Amino acid sequence: MGNAEAFRKDFASRVWLTYREEFPPLPGSILTSDCGWGCMLRAGQMMLAQALILHFLGRDWTWSEALKLQPLDTETWTTTAAKRLVASLEASLQGSQSPSDPESPPIPQAQVPGSAEEADSHLKEMYHRTLVSWFGDSPSAQLGLHRLIYLGLTMGKQAGDWYGPAVVAHILKKAVEKAMDPGLAGITAYVSQDCTVYNADVIDSHRVPTAGQASAEGSDAPPSLQNNQPASASALPDSRAVIILVPVRLGGERTNPDYFNFTKSILSLDYCIGIIGGKPKQACYFVGFQDDSLIYMDPHYCQSFVDVSTSDFPLQSYHCPSPKKMPFSKMDPSCTIGFYSRSVQDFERISKELSKVLQPSAKDKYPAFTFVQGHGKDYDLSAALTPEKREWPFIRDPQRTVSTAGDFVLL
Repeated sequence: MGNAEAFRKDFASRVWLTYREEFPPLPGSILTSDCGWGCMLRAGQMMLAQALILHFLGRDWTWSEALKLQPLDTETWTTTAAKRLVASLEASLQGSQSPSDPESPPIPQAQVPGSAEEADSHLKEMYHRTLVSWFGDSPSAQLGLHRLIYLGLTMGKQAGDWYGPAVVAHILKKAVEKAMDPGLAGITAYVSQDCTVYNADVIDSHRVPTAGQASAEGSDAPPSLQNNQPASASALPDSRAVIILVPVRLGGERTNPDYFNFTKSILSLDYCIGIIGGKPKQACYFVGFQDDSLIYMDPHYCQSFVDVSTSDFPLQSYHCPSPKKMPFSKMDPSCTIGFYSRSVQDFERISKELSKVLQPSAKDKYPAFTFVQGHGKDYDLSAALTPEKREWPFIRDPQRTVSTAGDFVLL
């Protein structure tokens, strides 16, 4: 609404996840950094983190230190990263550890809450810190890079590969589903099929029984996460919130200008958690827009590993003070859109509102994606075929006796 300071505070409160170096080797490799190839995974982590902020803290939450962050200096960051890399290489040759970064931010001191307002602020800060720790760069982090790489191995991807927005959507879904921390038991994820969101499948995801959820014993989450979720995160009994991920393609080689206004409408919705995409081979996380430009968070900064297992690890490097802008015309058409649905009732409202936004205009021939009643399996035309007969895209009917010169498939 034109309030620049409120925008800065809201933007800087979002969790910023970037390249890191000097962390433990990634699964199936000897890589200790994702610099140069992990940007789409980082963008996906940022979108997932925003969903968790909505889930635990609410859309209106902002970090108390957001406006105290120092502006980024690209040259300084690049030089510092280069110096760290050289120091790391020298240390590995000499068999000693590299020196710590003298420019590391100060560790915030814990404060004992007094009034009810201070207690609420302290509780939210515990959620904030726990949420960030889930994205730490260690094998034990529930939603960290190591976990995503491990899950990607089952999809034929490995550390060092390029990950597209659709693949990342499926990896994020697996990561949320397989997370063992009881704090994440109240949320799951759904990925659309062929640009179609099947309403019954999303509703089924909301209505997962609590019997199979993990016990809270032995968790490192704060007490409030172990017992029950805060008021802002609680849904109906025996239900879970759902992160809805929709991989789409908004054009051919370039984004179709007809989708620009659609993208603006999507990013204006309070339950939209953003879009992961970017330029070709350069991923970023789109969080908003201004006029004809997208506002995004850039993962292309190489920062040092932070040990999030300590109770007072520094948070400054997980928040970005400087937004960036990109013209809509430079946006890669391949992307994944994210939404957060708190309950079945919430999803019913979301599907109705989005269906109106998705209605094609006279100029547009096709919506970016659609909502369909029923389950995805109800529309699977090849489900009844045996594997040897399922030859996509040519699905032949063995009962056909008419001879033809060839089959044509409409893609």
